[in-house]
Amino acid sequence: MADGAKLALIVGVGDGLSACLARKFAAAGMGIGLAARNPEKLAALASETGARAYGCDATDAASVAGLFAEVIALQGAPVVVIYNPSTAVRGPIAEVDAGAVQAALAVTAFGGFLVGQQAARVMVPRGSGVVILPARRRASRAMRNQRRLRWASLRCAGWRRAWRGNCGRWVFMWRMW
Repeated sequence: MADGAKLALIVGVGDGLSACLARKFAAAGMGIGLAARNPEKLAALASETGARAYGCDATDAASVAGLFAEVIALQGAPVVVIYNPSTAVRGPIAEVDAGAVQAALAVTAFGGFLVGQQAARVMVPRGSGVVILPARRRASRAMRNQRRLRWASLRCAGWRRAWRGNCGRWVFMWRMW
């Protein structure tokens, strides 16, 4: 990352939206941090964008705190944080495994809270920053064979109000489109 360049941290990187955003931020001259449970899978994208890859289990508070500490130590404080992992539970609601739903919510909802909390600890004292929780169609269809259950909207609705009230001039984006 060039001296004075802004940093974008993307948590939950795959080969879709996250990779596209990493390329766009790199083209704009920003430094990039990429985080996933398996950082080895990020090698090609990191090489392409000049990003640094990190390992992180977004459902574990210590892992997320460690991620932010490592990113800040190696690249500086992020000005943009994107939380983009997802998982889905498919099946009729009467038959779907409750443990699988709990695990999916841990990734989509609790992980978003943990990443947002760490971002707030960096951005609120600085007085600026952007946190993005993309609410994709795939995430909104977390359970198949049901009326469309909007897990992404449910996970974000309360946090939007809480963060808007506590984070001053933050820009908080809910939907990319």
